[in-house]
Amino acid sequence: MQTKIFSTKEELNRSFTDYLKGILKDRERVTVALSGGSTPKSLFDYWAQHHKKDIDWKSIFLFWGDERCVLPTDEQSNYKMTKDYLLDHVAIPERNVFRIKGENDPVAEAQRYSTLLQMEVETADAVPSFDLVILGLGDDGHTASIFPHEIDLWESVDLCVVGTHPDSGQKRISLSGKVINHAQRVAFLVTGAAKAEKVKQVIESGKEVAAVYPAAKVNPLTRDLVWFLDKEAACLLEK
Repeated sequence: MQTKIFSTKEELNRSFTDYLKGILKDRERVTVALSGGSTPKSLFDYWAQHHKKDIDWKSIFLFWGDERCVLPTDEQSNYKMTKDYLLDHVAIPERNVFRIKGENDPVAEAQRYSTLLQMEVETADAVPSFDLVILGLGDDGHTASIFPHEIDLWESVDLCVVGTHPDSGQKRISLSGKVINHAQRVAFLVTGAAKAEKVKQVIESGKEVAAVYPAAKVNPLTRDLVWFLDKEAACLLEK
């Protein structure tokens, strides 16, 4: 595991862009599972403003790590956020974009997306293996849409699962832990002081935390896990 700490969001975005370009080098097809949230929004906006031409968008195939069960036009939709801040501004072919259809029946959509992943993403040990999975970290220690009160979903034999937000009761479709940990690379993008306590717990604590927080269960088989943090999110880490 690597931990990279930056003074500003812009520095984080610049470093992550270099990381992505390294993955894209000499590759014709790179599969990426996206995250929602404010930090990816900042990254997408940065790409739209500064990297329309120097990222090989036609080689990137976009999927989602999770989606809220809402219409794609809903302000809560992860797809809509990506469309508004990135897809509408860069030359990524429509055929390269594979959204989770949050407007569908959640269970049926989880099954449909599982089948799609098997068709569109290369496998490792018969499990879809993304070239890169981007994750966020919730204040409660959740990641993707697997929450602490449903942590058993992480171990599901299914490729996609249906989670429930603990407060709103909103249904969400998420990659399972099996798929996340079969990725070739996993990157957490976390910013802000509100995340500092959970960052410290997840990165520095042991197995007891993995029993409580889904984010602590992220451990890709390739061991290629990178945390991109701003200084506020990293402020409680041991130096």
